[in-house]
Amino acid sequence: MRDRIDQIVQNLNKTIVGKEEPIRLVLVALLSGGHVLLEDVPGVGKTLLAKSLARCIDGKFQRVQCTPDLLPSDVTGTNIWNPSSGAFQFMPGPVFANILLTDEINRATPRTQSALLEVMEEHQVTLDGVSRPVPDPFFVIATQNPVEYQGTFPLPEAQMDRFALSLSLGYPSADEELKMLQNLSQGVKPADLQSCITLEEMHSLQQQCRQVNVDTAVQQYMISLVRSTREHDDVALGVSPRGTVALYRAVQALAFLEGRDYVLPDDVKFLASSVLAHRVIASGGHKSAPIIAQLLDTVAVL
Repeated sequence: MRDRIDQIVQNLNKTIVGKEEPIRLVLVALLSGGHVLLEDVPGVGKTLLAKSLARCIDGKFQRVQCTPDLLPSDVTGTNIWNPSSGAFQFMPGPVFANILLTDEINRATPRTQSALLEVMEEHQVTLDGVSRPVPDPFFVIATQNPVEYQGTFPLPEAQMDRFALSLSLGYPSADEELKMLQNLSQGVKPADLQSCITLEEMHSLQQQCRQVNVDTAVQQYMISLVRSTREHDDVALGVSPRGTVALYRAVQALAFLEGRDYVLPDDVKFLASSVLAHRVIASGGHKSAPIIAQLLDTVAVL
C-alpha cells in the first residue's frame, strides 16, 4: 500500500508541477475521509488536480460549475416522470461520483450550497423521503476565488466547517512554470495516467489511517490548541468540536502518509493552519491564519 501511495504522488506530479505540499495536503484530506476547499485564483491547476486524482484511484469524476441560477436538484438529482413505466424515475446528479469538483462554490446561492451539506456529512442524498448513498469513497474538492467577491454568496460557518482542510495551490515559481511549458510537448493529460489503486483499496487505506496511534499527550495538545481559539481576544467564533475531530483524523492520515503508525506533535503543527484557520472567525479586522500561527508559538506541547 505504501508503494501505491507513492505511485499516486508520482502520477500527480506528472500533471501538476511543483505542488508537492498541496498534493500532500489533498491526499491527507482524502485519506482522512474529509473534503478540501481550494481558495485560489483561476488557472493554477485546481481542475487538473481533481481530474488527475480521480484517474489515479480509478474513480468517477464529476464537475459542477456553480452559478447563481444553479438549483439544488442540478447537484443532487431529481425525479423525472417516465411515461413508459408510468412511474417517477430518479435521475442522479453529479454528486454521485467518487471525486466531485465544485467549482466556484461561493457563486451558488445559499439554497444550493446547503444541498451539499447532507451529502458531504452523511454521504447520502435524500429526495422525497428516500435516501440514496453516494459512491464510496466520496471526496469533494470545492474551489472559490479569494479575490473576486462580486456576485458571490459567502459560505456560512456551517458550510466551512464541513471541509476538513482549506488550502491554496498558489502561483508556480519561475523554474516550475518553465518546466510546465516544457512538459506541454510531452502531452501528459489526466486521461493518460495509469490508475494505481482501486476504490476498494482506497477505502481500506482510509480505514487503516484510523488505526494510527495518537498518544494521550498529543490529544491533549490538540485540545489545548483548539480551546485556545475559543478564548482568544481577537476571535469571535472559535473552532467547533467537529474541527477537533477533523484535526485528529488529519494528523492520523498524515502520519500514515509518512509511513508511521503514530502521530507526532509536529504533525499537528504542520496541519493546524490548514485544518483550523478556515473554522475561525476573527474579529476587529484580524486574519485567522496569523492567529493560528501565534497559538502554535504559545500553546505548549504537554
